[in-house]
Amino acid sequence: MPVCTFYHYLVPEVGPGVRFRLVDGGDAKPLVEYREARALGVETRPVLVGPLTYLLLAKPAAGAPSGFAPLDLLDDLVEVYAELLERLAGAGAAWVQLDEPALVADRPPAEIAALARVYRRLGDLPSRPRLLVATYFGTVGDAALRALAACRVEAVALDLVAGPGNLEALASVGGLPRKTVVAGVVDGRNVWRTDPRRAKAVCAALLGLAGRVAVSTSCSLLHVPLDLDAETALDPAVRGRLAFARQKVGEVVALGRALHRGEAAPVAGPDVAPPAVDHRVRARLETLADTRRGDRAARLAAQTERLGLPPLATTTIGSFPQTERIRRVRADHRAGRLTDEQHARCARRSPAPSRCRRTSAWTSWCTASPNATTWSSTSPNSSTGTPPPGTAGSSPTGRAACGPRSCTATCPGPAR
Repeated sequence: MPVCTFYHYLVPEVGPGVRFRLVDGGDAKPLVEYREARALGVETRPVLVGPLTYLLLAKPAAGAPSGFAPLDLLDDLVEVYAELLERLAGAGAAWVQLDEPALVADRPPAEIAALARVYRRLGDLPSRPRLLVATYFGTVGDAALRALAACRVEAVALDLVAGPGNLEALASVGGLPRKTVVAGVVDGRNVWRTDPRRAKAVCAALLGLAGRVAVSTSCSLLHVPLDLDAETALDPAVRGRLAFARQKVGEVVALGRALHRGEAAPVAGPDVAPPAVDHRVRARLETLADTRRGDRAARLAAQTERLGLPPLATTTIGSFPQTERIRRVRADHRAGRLTDEQHARCARRSPAPSRCRRTSAWTSWCTASPNATTWSSTSPNSSTGTPPPGTAGSSPTGRAACGPRSCTATCPGPAR
């Protein structure tokens, strides 16, 4: 999901005449991919956008009558989900995950009633997989938790990193004693190692509030780079604090085993550096004032003299795709074949107006790769100008920045 992340999504546009159906029937994408994985000996848990979140992200199509809301189509949409769940069960799927991140926002009573209606219908299907309703990026409201508690879903996932209030919310509704609570205690949106003792303490607090507790990441791991082992040139002092997708899966497994077996929390290895405190950075931050230096007129004059921008300069809130020439210039600079001054000259070269938007990205060392933008903050001292090739945030990674989806390790709750 794109909420609170680097990612964007296509907004569904629906009207009262829309009729939902499975594309290609028995060959719908989730079914095809599940069968392909199973044929390779890999048992997966299909993950779908939940029906409530899907329609809450949608908007009325052009020409829709006044007063129409996408949620008006919920009952029709749920029947398609019911058909898909039955087909997945027939294909052998034991679990299906339905992502409902919309539940971390304040929802009015009508939407809470719709939530209860959806999962009552899906939970009552005579032939279906077990259902995991996943939330992330915040705290689920009491009303939504009560609605889920009353439905026949087997598990609920809670983000206990971005939503530490979920623990209190769960206690306020009397827990979920007949369900599995998937505890998102390993951060899926940053690249830092998890504090195992703190994570285990949070999971232990859940044991009295759930029938079972499963240790998991807080959200999908697609927001972090894939594997730290691909990074061979990192400063060991930085490397010891990092965990990419594969390492986070290892953290989940280790925490799950510790909780299940009653063991102590995993102990960080000798190569793990202590938390970094750069007193020079702290000193610089303490000298910052809340007000701008100079008024607007003074800043405008300085910018005009320094940058020579046109009256209506084009800018962007993100990065543009890189051309072959940009890639070559940046690669030469990283390899030391171009000096900082030569690289700066390439960045300042004035392109033709028709190419201005594309080449304006040359002035930034931050690429469009989520890999770089996710972990460029690992070295505060490298944030000014073009970073040297050896600093975290500037060395290219060897693999794409898309990791596996969330991973869980299940352990039983207390005997009842």
